[in-house]
Amino acid sequence: MTRLRALVRKEVIVLFGSPMAWIALTLVALVTALIFYDHLRIYNQILFLYATSTMGGFESDTVPDYINLRDTVFFPVMETLGITLLGIIPLVTMRVFAEERARGTDELLLTTRLSPGAIVVAKFAVAYAFVTLAMVVSFVYPAMAVSRGGVGVQHLLSVFVGLLLHALAVASIGLVCSAFTKSQLIAAIAGFAAGFVLWDFSWAGPFVGERLFAVLDAISIHPRYGAFSEGVVRVSHLVYFAGLACVAAALARLSFDWRRVAG
Repeated sequence: MTRLRALVRKEVIVLFGSPMAWIALTLVALVTALIFYDHLRIYNQILFLYATSTMGGFESDTVPDYINLRDTVFFPVMETLGITLLGIIPLVTMRVFAEERARGTDELLLTTRLSPGAIVVAKFAVAYAFVTLAMVVSFVYPAMAVSRGGVGVQHLLSVFVGLLLHALAVASIGLVCSAFTKSQLIAAIAGFAAGFVLWDFSWAGPFVGERLFAVLDAISIHPRYGAFSEGVVRVSHLVYFAGLACVAAALARLSFDWRRVAG
């Protein structure tokens, strides 16, 4: 346990001391605020138009059912931010394993009597902690602004959970890509490409059979991620994201054996 704590401490210092990680954190917070503010501005403009219209106007304290924060703000923000995170988070995860391999220090870690599984757990845990911090920081402004618009705390919590799980899923994919290469650039590109491919397979429906499409849909991120913006948290969706993290950790662990065979 002492060696594991030392590794976690070292990973925290390296990751949280990396300029690229803080740049990515700033980008996530900035992009989230800009995307949310833009959609909230559009929502307010729509309200203003209806309030000042001589036809179909409404009292200042009422809002038509077809004009709501869920459809006008949450859905488009979650959609845009979900795709944006596919490109930003791999910038954080690209160095976690790849840098160790490039420097040859990954072999030194094994001489500390830490098992490959323990190394993977430590690196995944620290990366997850940083991504969680990024999501908390990015969600502060939307939570404050939307809570004043009458959206319940449970709905806001559901949106945040969906955003966090999606970010952790992208981080898991990025960590696997980092585990199989020495190049941080390749790890970042591969992480984005793999995440983008897994994002949504709805386009494949007309081109593949029903059985294959059912499989592709079952491994797609978007159908599960999108449900959270509706305020719905399903156990099956939680299991999906937990399973994705477990598969990613297993593949990262496998990379140690693959290196021994390849080397």
